Amino acid sequence: MLALGLTMGSAAAQMLDFSDLDGWRQDDHRAALATFLDTCSLLTDPDWTPICRVAPQAMKSESTARSFFEMLFRPVMVGEPPALFTGYYEPELTGSLVQTPRFSFPLYARPPEVRDGEQWLDRSAIETSGALRGRGLEIVWLEDRVEVFFLQVQGSGRIRLANGGVLRVGYGGRNGHPYRSVGKELVRLGIMGEHDVSAQGIKAWVRSNPGRGAAMLRHNPSFVFFRRLPDLPPEKGPIGAMGRSITTMRSLAVDPAFTPLGAPIWLEKNGRAPIRRLMIAQDTGGAIKGAQRADIFYGTGAQAGENAGAIKDSGRMVLLLPIERAFAVLEAE
Repeated sequence: MLALGLTMGSAAAQMLDFSDLDGWRQDDHRAALATFLDTCSLLTDPDWTPICRVAPQAMKSESTARSFFEMLFRPVMVGEPPALFTGYYEPELTGSLVQTPRFSFPLYARPPEVRDGEQWLDRSAIETSGALRGRGLEIVWLEDRVEVFFLQVQGSGRIRLANGGVLRVGYGGRNGHPYRSVGKELVRLGIMGEHDVSAQGIKAWVRSNPGRGAAMLRHNPSFVFFRRLPDLPPEKGPIGAMGRSITTMRSLAVDPAFTPLGAPIWLEKNGRAPIRRLMIAQDTGGAIKGAQRADIFYGTGAQAGENAGAIKDSGRMVLLLPIERAFAVLEAE
């Protein structure tokens, strides 16, 4: 294990060998390579372009895929484990294109005055002032304020409409306020124990306590806007931060201050359902901060939501960097 003298973000880095990666040879590297290829063309840095040029040829077999990663990359661990892994998914909900007594909670498109990188009204002000109401920004109406909130946390979804159609929606911007955890606030107030907090538990508590629940959701000042995705095929996953569809159990949301988008990540997640798998950093999230922090994409629908909501595990994540870039970091020591 070689200590790297340079830092990525504010975290120290170490170079590892592939033999240091637990379960490396048992993974399906061809599946990981297929996900890597989905966004490889977006990597225009000189260290990445020759790798992406030869990557399709490595799809011939599992052995050529594994050799591709072993020959052209070096494992670099950024930051100090233990990592924190959580899960996210693409909800599948029921909704209406018009407001009805049943469907009365809207998803909003981003208003024109909201600018990237600038703060606008926080969640409480948006929901209590009517700043978005009646402006034609409503995309679709849902039947539950809790589902609206968690759809904002997930960033994308499939809405089954009363007419039998399906509307895909994706991330369309945010109000510029930092994400604040409702689960941590419930623990701080003594409403839930630390080990009892989950997406399912929060949903159940808010639904059982409508008034207090609405106020509790406003503890998170971050508010996410959406956009329609009419051209997204049903078999494809939601659109990630790189503008391409993400892949179930192969795509990760990361902090791009430490982990370059598009890079392969070797993930060692502990807990009740351990994971040893090569994944690709293709998404980001407001709550994903730090070098050893990632959100695993569990897929679409209710079961994916159950699986993702139960994940809060430790382990470590190891970045695969092109050889020249990895050794350039080493030589800068």
